[in-house]
Amino acid sequence: MSHSEREKLKLQHRLKKIRGQFDAIERALSEEDDCAKILMQLSAVRGGVNGLMAEVLEDHLRLHLADRDGKGIAPDLAEDLVELVRSYLK
Repeated sequence: MSHSEREKLKLQHRLKKIRGQFDAIERALSEEDDCAKILMQLSAVRGGVNGLMAEVLEDHLRLHLADRDGKGIAPDLAEDLVELVRSYLK
């Protein structure tokens, strides 16, 4: 992955947030919190992981697969794939 420092920090921040959500789930299970609360936290984690996966996949499509020098896929096809990924991971 060849991402800018800003992009790397953004991805790392998202990952830290997800890690915090997992920690909250672990505490909730230990404290035998309400199942509804735990399910909401699990849903938030799933959304966070899907968002992170979409971001990395979109960057990969744009930065590594799109045609910049006669190799790879056409940039408009890369953007179509990005839109497909976004709709699938919502």
